[in-house]
Amino acid sequence: MSSGLMVECSAGTVVFVCSTVFISAILRGITGFGFALAAVPLISLVMPPVQGVAIAILLQCMIGLSDLVSVRGLIDRSTLAMMSVGAMVGTPAGLMTLRLLSPDALRVIIAVIVLAGLAGMIGKVRLRSGPRQAAGAGLLAGLFSGLAAMPGPPAVAYVVGTATPALQARATLMVFFFVTSLIALPGLLVQRIVGLPTVLVAAASLPLLVIGTRLGGRVFGRLDDAGYQKAAIATLAATALASASRSVWGLLNA
Repeated sequence: MSSGLMVECSAGTVVFVCSTVFISAILRGITGFGFALAAVPLISLVMPPVQGVAIAILLQCMIGLSDLVSVRGLIDRSTLAMMSVGAMVGTPAGLMTLRLLSPDALRVIIAVIVLAGLAGMIGKVRLRSGPRQAAGAGLLAGLFSGLAAMPGPPAVAYVVGTATPALQARATLMVFFFVTSLIALPGLLVQRIVGLPTVLVAAASLPLLVIGTRLGGRVFGRLDDAGYQKAAIATLAATALASASRSVWGLLNA
């Protein structure tokens, strides 16, 4: 283990990461998504960004089986299956596209697409549901995952836009992001991004991910379908703002 990795895994770093995971997990518990959106930028303040992404993916893989068991009766299985198929195709395509365009330019494109989706959600535009539409949403989610580690917006826009009941939407999204994390994990392993320090930090954070998700779940239990849609819209708005801000900052400092 290099001295650099030892520094990254200092006690202060682990405490900061665990605190970040706990806060992000509450958001995840409320909406079923948004964990990586909140966690990765904050973890990147004390660790290299790529390790922040790796920790988020590892944690979602670790908790995913538990999620699958706890919400299995609420999942829209057809939607989940078709979105997962789309994501398997879209993720490699996103990774290949990433080499052709600058990350900051891609984040601008993503922000614009997310804002367009938000406009539709705020305007209560209803999307047609079906296998092809679900696969298309999964394909876009995979592209977003490969481009910027942000698979959420297309999947959320589709699930909420098809007027899926809140309980079913939350459960389906939680398991879908477990699937997208499993799809992304082999690439991290091949590139040797996931090492022992990263695994140890993720493992130390896991109990707080579980506790935070349960607390968020209690908040979710008090929301009706309209309240859930408002929470989803607010989270997607934060996604667009974060993507746009990061891209503009990068372009200005290029």
